[in-house]
Amino acid sequence: MQNITESASAYSTLDQFSIRDILETINREDQTVPLAVAGAIPKIELLVEAIVRRLKDGGRLFYIGAGTSGRLGIVDASECPPTYGVPHGMVIGLIAGGDSAIRKAVENAEDNPELAIQDLQAHQIGPRDIVVGIAASGRTPYVVGGLKWCQEQGIATGCIVCNPSSPVAAYADFPVEVIAGPEVISGSTRMKAGTAQKLVLNMLTTTTMVKLGKVRGNKMTNMQLTNDKLRVRGTKMLAEALGLEENAALELLLKYGSVEAAIQGQRALS
Repeated sequence: MQNITESASAYSTLDQFSIRDILETINREDQTVPLAVAGAIPKIELLVEAIVRRLKDGGRLFYIGAGTSGRLGIVDASECPPTYGVPHGMVIGLIAGGDSAIRKAVENAEDNPELAIQDLQAHQIGPRDIVVGIAASGRTPYVVGGLKWCQEQGIATGCIVCNPSSPVAAYADFPVEVIAGPEVISGSTRMKAGTAQKLVLNMLTTTTMVKLGKVRGNKMTNMQLTNDKLRVRGTKMLAEALGLEENAALELLLKYGSVEAAIQGQRALS
């Protein structure tokens, strides 16, 4: 296994750079990340197809990770219900060390391969579910242990890693390897590797939700109306979809609770 994420930075005198030079260096390196993700699209496609199949069958999508990788999975999972109106238990993010590790590192949690098994079992995981391990290095024991156990139980697995031929990928049925290269700060994988993982996570759940019918055209018509901004957005969507004045659209929106429900309700009456 090539440990590219731990490779030395190309910028050995970074501490002598001006502020502008540091910013431009980070930005220049960041621009290489989408190209690395583009090269992984065929593998991402296979993973999305597997996720869609299982969610359509009533299964769930789990993310497991440690540190930055775990936090990214939790962010992606937590944004699915408000954005697409799906149940909170459909996409679940698990982090080594539990919820307290979201804000503060839990010592040695990522080094225990048994913890992921315990975390997954606590959710009564089964063969209709799919588990995606997120690990920039591709060798985090928490993630390796979880994916290995899932394969033994006949549960589908995927991964997002940033090193080639890693232990995590070896236990993934649908591996995604995005090789973003050395970081500006040697080994600081919250930077390019983290950006690459976030881009892939965006692609996974966005494409999945489109294919599950949670998007109409290019609009998130199933979003939860949790604040004024979203109610204004929903009102405009509904007014446009049904040819209504905004006051009438708002009244319908509040009655039905979502743009999609209002559209379906009105069309059922016509």
